[in-house]
Amino acid sequence: MKKSSIVIAGGGSTFTPGIVMMLLEHADEFPIRQIKFYDNNEERQDKVAKACEIIIRERDPEINFIATCDPKEAFTDVDFCMAHIRVGLYAMREKDEKIPLKYGVVGQETCGPGGIAYGMRSIGGVIEILDYMEKYSPNAWMLNYSNPAAIVAEATRRLRPNSKIINICDMPIGIETRMAKAIGLESRKDMEVRYYGLNHFGWWTSIKDKEGNDLMPQIKEHVKQYGYASKDGVDPQHPGSSWDDTMKKAKDVYALDPETLPNTYLKYYLYPDYVVKESNPNYTRANEVMDGREKEIFGECERIVQAGSAKDTTLSINGHASYIVDLAKALTYNTKERMLLIVENNGAIENFDPTAMVEIPCIVGKDGYEPMAMGKIPTFQRGLMSEQVCVEKLVVEAWIEGSYQKLWQALTLSKTVPSAAVAKQILDDLIEANKAYWPELK
Repeated sequence: MKKSSIVIAGGGSTFTPGIVMMLLEHADEFPIRQIKFYDNNEERQDKVAKACEIIIRERDPEINFIATCDPKEAFTDVDFCMAHIRVGLYAMREKDEKIPLKYGVVGQETCGPGGIAYGMRSIGGVIEILDYMEKYSPNAWMLNYSNPAAIVAEATRRLRPNSKIINICDMPIGIETRMAKAIGLESRKDMEVRYYGLNHFGWWTSIKDKEGNDLMPQIKEHVKQYGYASKDGVDPQHPGSSWDDTMKKAKDVYALDPETLPNTYLKYYLYPDYVVKESNPNYTRANEVMDGREKEIFGECERIVQAGSAKDTTLSINGHASYIVDLAKALTYNTKERMLLIVENNGAIENFDPTAMVEIPCIVGKDGYEPMAMGKIPTFQRGLMSEQVCVEKLVVEAWIEGSYQKLWQALTLSKTVPSAAVAKQILDDLIEANKAYWPELK
């Protein structure tokens, strides 16, 4: 069985230990000979890398481990680049969230003005990593889950159309896990789904079990009452955080179109007034993460290094990491697994822009992916998606052309922004905050 070599781009991420543990957990079905970390922030990467080196040594000492800030060392001799970079770190995410809220507009990491700002930072970083991979390991695949995935996917379509990159998102996976649990299934893998949309902007149209029985009525009944929250209201993944509200609010998003089941992120577009009212402009999700997850993960990594052992670690496997392993397995061993990917539409959704990057089921094998035909979609979804895909295209054009005008248009077109005047105020503040990261706009 072939053993793979993997570079994780964004080695200093708090999600990296969970990905390493998932790779080790699945080593029997997806054997690995080498894991590399790459980051341009050595100090941050070292905190994670030193702990992960101990974890790898204890659990699978035959795996070669390297952590580096040198692109040649990182990207030479790899089969996969798993990329989850965050340009500007959480300090910039905090600005993405707080600047729009100052003007009474949704402040969110991947939606609305915050997502646009983040996208303008991410494009250059993802293209840089893709170029490193193609220079040093031209046969490798890049599995990209750097946010905002929709804007990044459009940028790679425009700027690197022939590259071996697959853009993915774990959010539908998390929701499907909740669906399965709500109706008593052991795993989301017991379900076969049909889904269409854009990233963080989609709908399930069919969910069946492996025998072909329709599971939609049961799931809809749960969502109608509880959203994607559990019946007891306790969220083991994100206890006491803003995620609780997001999962519960899905019942109101569902009410707008009971024919389908919605992605949770649609709340930001369909109920922006509610989101702003419920937001604390002085303490956003970025603050929750910095005060919670980031301190916990770095603290545990430091404890492992000091102890010289990870035998009793509290670090756990990331749920989303399993999806990445499944994708890598499908590409390596030609498993023909059905997976949700972000791909060029090209007729898969019949009555929609063929150049749009849509999120739909694809069959994955050693030659890449084959999108599944979704047919025609309803007017409501098509209208929402058309507006949002134009926002994403304008952002990428603004980045390529250095166009202030196009970025102003993108913000104005976003369903979360009430007017061109407000869009301009937000844009001018975002330009000031992102001087070190965005291309110069004229």
